[in-house]
Amino acid sequence: MGKSHFRLALLHPRYWFTWFSFGLWYLCAQLPYGWQLTLGRLLGRLMLRYAHSRRHIAECNLALCFPELSARERKQLLDQNFSSYGIALMETGMAWFRSSAWLRKRFSIEGLEYLQAPQLRGQGVVMIAMHFTTLEIGAAFMAMNHPVDGMYRAHKNPVYDYLQRKGRERHGEDVEVYQRKDVRGVLRALKRGRAVWYAPDQDYGIGQGVFAPLFGQPAATVTGTSRFARVGQAQVVPYTVTRDTQIGHYRVKVYPPLTEIPSGDELRDATLVNHFVEARMRENPAQYMWVHRRFKTRPSGAEEIYGAAGKGRAYQKCGTG
Repeated sequence: MGKSHFRLALLHPRYWFTWFSFGLWYLCAQLPYGWQLTLGRLLGRLMLRYAHSRRHIAECNLALCFPELSARERKQLLDQNFSSYGIALMETGMAWFRSSAWLRKRFSIEGLEYLQAPQLRGQGVVMIAMHFTTLEIGAAFMAMNHPVDGMYRAHKNPVYDYLQRKGRERHGEDVEVYQRKDVRGVLRALKRGRAVWYAPDQDYGIGQGVFAPLFGQPAATVTGTSRFARVGQAQVVPYTVTRDTQIGHYRVKVYPPLTEIPSGDELRDATLVNHFVEARMRENPAQYMWVHRRFKTRPSGAEEIYGAAGKGRAYQKCGTG
């Protein structure tokens, strides 16, 4: 895909509310950092109170993955997690609307050599990201240090889609964007020695994956990581972004390559990916996106995890697997 371009059709009256909303978002992004954190926490509390479906999913995930915690401890973790979602909304505005110079003061990066080394040899890199709430601002931080191509799913609202892409393109040069289903395009990029961003930690069904253990549960896990590494002759390099609100700083950490992938066994590779992802989730559970139905696809005969009742009725008790 090429760069995003403005079109007069985006000024149609049906999109005026979207433009107005983004205008408010832009103004909020200009506030002092501490004010944005306060506003983000307030938004998080509102989501916790009113986003019943997402709260239910997060509660089920936390109960399933952290059975050793007491109900009180999980409630405290849930509160922290939703505060993190509100802050993430403000961080998205920072990433899309603040200057690179302003953002550079907010983060440090370590381990960049693990990404640079294979590319100096002309080898592609599958840059493994995870769905932490710092995902959007972390992508901006990474783009300012090294070109990483992205995988992209178009937004249904064309104005939102345009502004989203503009926000993501502004911090990095020489960056390509591929539709999520453009496997051939990604493989060609990897064979040319490019680094491509890829997040394998969501449930896309078993049609394009295998059941691999995650927190002791069989989780439908995409096999794209090993396929991209094998066919694209690329290394698998993970990274994380951690937020420290006490000092207003972000730590970008690039990890050594997962050299065991590809092993020739997709289940083994998926298990290795999940093992790494789980370790990072345990390190920083409050900042992970627990509102995703990570365990929605279940093996035959296994109990459904989320157990939502019909519309307008109370949610059923979370399953335990």
